[in-house]
Amino acid sequence: MGTSVQVVIDCADPARLADFWGEALHYRIPAPPPGSASWDEWAVAQGIPEDRWNDTSAIEDPDGRGPRVFLQRVPEKKVAKNRMHLDLNVGGGPDVPLEERRLRVDAEVARLKALGASDARGAIEQHGEYWVRMNDPEDNEFCIQ
Repeated sequence: MGTSVQVVIDCADPARLADFWGEALHYRIPAPPPGSASWDEWAVAQGIPEDRWNDTSAIEDPDGRGPRVFLQRVPEKKVAKNRMHLDLNVGGGPDVPLEERRLRVDAEVARLKALGASDARGAIEQHGEYWVRMNDPEDNEFCIQ
């Protein structure tokens, strides 16, 4: 059995990035623990000061297949290229004709731009592959392929 993984993203605004990545990945923010109607209610019950409520957030695959994504506020700004990034596989893989993969990738790029992502380098096509390198709202790199 493989090891379960959680992807952690350091950021300035966990709530904002949880909203972005939740939409990007078709994930959801998990429900608060039993006995709490909201995460704010839970934070009050835990004695967490209001100015700390946005220190963390998380999103989960509603089908339980993909890894959980945890977002944590850090004081420093991003200063260099990510050493690891996410690839969002929307094209359908090598069994789908390249022209159809281009259409699917380009449609997803447009959707994510509307959510606040930016297209960092434009489309790249080589060796029968097609992808677009993008940045999330806090400039973390990711690819659509």
